[in-house]
This record gives sequence, structure tokens and C-alpha cells, in this order.
Amino acid sequence: MKKEKQLRYDTAYLNMAKEWSKLSHCERKQVGAIIVKDQVIISDGYNGTPTGFDNCCEDDNGETNWYVLHAEANALMKLSKSTNSSRGATLYITLSPCRDCAKLIHQAGIKRVVYITEYKDCSGIDFLKNAHIELEHIEL
Repeated sequence: MKKEKQLRYDTAYLNMAKEWSKLSHCERKQVGAIIVKDQVIISDGYNGTPTGFDNCCEDDNGETNWYVLHAEANALMKLSKSTNSSRGATLYITLSPCRDCAKLIHQAGIKRVVYITEYKDCSGIDFLKNAHIELEHIEL
């Protein structure tokens, strides 16, 4: 795909991820993720509590509860319940992955990560670079 056309698609999918992030009940950060393979959305996710838990993501001090799932982890878990494979897919996410999610992304076979905002800790991005996963930072 030509670079200009790819940028149009990347921007559109990032905008979808932004919309998806609005479904999160988290007050500190709302993050959305979309997984695309062969120009088809195969999964989506946003940060939040596990199924069956109260939707409150923060404790009384305003800190994020340890059990809150990140958007990319939720998208990968949703994908694991389907017949689709993430091998060779692109992950579109509103916030660059943390180091724990970066391991999941690599292990899931995702080949490309496109994100809007850089997370305060760049160790996830550094890990993905070392794993030879294509990274694209697009500010909207």
C-alpha cells in the first residue's frame, strides 16, 4: 500500500481506537485498541476491570487498581476467544504499550504497532523495537 494511502488508513483506525477508548470507565486514563489484519478489524478493546467486577478502575486514592486490564490485553484476550489469529496483524492503540503488554504483543505475533501518545515509560516501545516489530507514532 502506498505511504499516503497507508497513513489515511492508519489515521482512520486510530480514530476508531480513540472512540473505543471512550467506553472505558477508568477516570485516570481511557485507552482504546483495535487489531487489524488484512484490512479487517479482528478485535478491539479498552482498559477496564475484568468481566464480572465493578467498573471502578481506581482505588480511594485515585490509583489504578492492579487488576485493571490494559486495552491491548483486552483486545488480545477477546481475539483468543475467536477463530482469528493475530499473527501478522497491526495493533492500533491510543497509548503506547507498557512493558508487560509489549511482551503479549510480541508473543501474539503482531508485526506492527501504531499509537497516538507515548506512555511515560518507554521500555515497552524499546522491547518492541528489539523484537523487530514495526512502530509508528502518529499524533492526531
